Amino acid sequence: MMLVYIVVEKKVELSAFSDIQNTETITAKEYIENEFFQQKKLSVINLCDSYGYQSTGYYVSLLAEARKHKVIPTVTAMQDIKTSTLIKTDLGDWDDLIQKSFQETDQEKIEFNVYFGTCKELSFLKLALTLLNISQLPLLKAVFVRKAGKWYPGTIRQLSIKDLTPEEFVDFKSSLASFLKGKKLTLNYERKKYSMGILVNHEDQTPPSNAKALNKFVKEADKAGYSVEFITKNDFARLLSFDAVFVRETTNVNHHTYRFAKKAESEGIVVIDDSQSILRCTNKVFLHELLSSNGIPVPKAVVVHKSQNKSFKLPFEYPAVIKQPDGSFSKGVLKVNNHEELKRSLKEMFQKSDLLIIQEFMPTDFDWRVGVLNGNPLYVCKYYMARNHWQIYNWDKKKGQSGKSETLNIEEVPKKLLNIAVKASKLIGNGLYGVDVKQKDGKYFVIEINDNPSIDAGVEDKASKNFIYKSIVQEFTARIKNIK
Repeated sequence: MMLVYIVVEKKVELSAFSDIQNTETITAKEYIENEFFQQKKLSVINLCDSYGYQSTGYYVSLLAEARKHKVIPTVTAMQDIKTSTLIKTDLGDWDDLIQKSFQETDQEKIEFNVYFGTCKELSFLKLALTLLNISQLPLLKAVFVRKAGKWYPGTIRQLSIKDLTPEEFVDFKSSLASFLKGKKLTLNYERKKYSMGILVNHEDQTPPSNAKALNKFVKEADKAGYSVEFITKNDFARLLSFDAVFVRETTNVNHHTYRFAKKAESEGIVVIDDSQSILRCTNKVFLHELLSSNGIPVPKAVVVHKSQNKSFKLPFEYPAVIKQPDGSFSKGVLKVNNHEELKRSLKEMFQKSDLLIIQEFMPTDFDWRVGVLNGNPLYVCKYYMARNHWQIYNWDKKKGQSGKSETLNIEEVPKKLLNIAVKASKLIGNGLYGVDVKQKDGKYFVIEINDNPSIDAGVEDKASKNFIYKSIVQEFTARIKNIK
């Protein structure tokens, strides 16, 4: 069980938190100077008076990160709060929540303290948690103002425990105790050696794993000594409570899934998908350049800039397929049969991206998908085209429609197919990938590599049963052991 150290600046503050279970309160001087604290499996709550650059509080978090301790706040969080516009910009994504939080008040200005994502006002609780997620700071003073009937963030600044009245300190201490209890929910059972958060999105129309598959992951992880919890984008502040994070929602770079991966990596938490894989796989322009420059067979393709819109002519025969760089599940893809259709489609798609990729149309009854984990084949499927359609997914239908699938034992699959899939995946990294391959005239062509491949119960696991789930859990365990 990971011990939590509460770090304070003054000796007189040591007794203030002595009754919080499973914690030890120490001074910043002790933490900085004592070599005992160089052991890795520690969690640190930094409650120093100041987080200013090169202050004692700054060095506590800086050393914590160097020692691979899980610390709140991080040095990055300390720096970000200096530029309040960063926090305000992030809050722009939560405008609906801000308006809803203050809809019942007739005041023109609201101030409240936020302690570890909680506050006294019940109607502000969701907003308080959002402020913690954005700022990653334990104590905040938040000010919101109303202008022309609409609420806007005013100042968001860091507080220290010396700023609190005795009554406020009681509330803060209660919030800290609750926060630590929440953080340790996944560690309460001593028989569990590791903790895993599975990032999901219940509103995702095309999630990479169905509920039955997720339950199979949980069962395999449980057998391997994990406590598992499903988390969402609202749990960003709780990442420090996990040894591993498994991303099971559709990823993108300009998205919280990428931020989750980056945060986990910076804290020494094992994460699949890793941020580099998300960055590389979610852009088809990058993938085309990477694959073709490394001798991987790919369909004929050309990258087009929007400045070429009026003058561009296709250098190969029609039909062709235009792809939005960050599309997924057959979305952001158009088929064109002649130059006029190409011009219309380019005009439409350049509204979303400055670059597009155009591939030759390679009609096949099905696409191969080879699942690869750390350079080893995990599963092989044939995904057939949707009925009367040229793609696996047909989004012209009201609810979307997909073709049938066929899962094969790895031993039954041509070695040439496996070899090209593994070779392509290694260009991305050592994560979990789905390599899409077309077969034409006995040759294999890599279409794309997915960093968050589908693993649905009854589809990808049909041939190997629990092998997929067990293999992924084993990979997590090996990586955790490697960094401890």
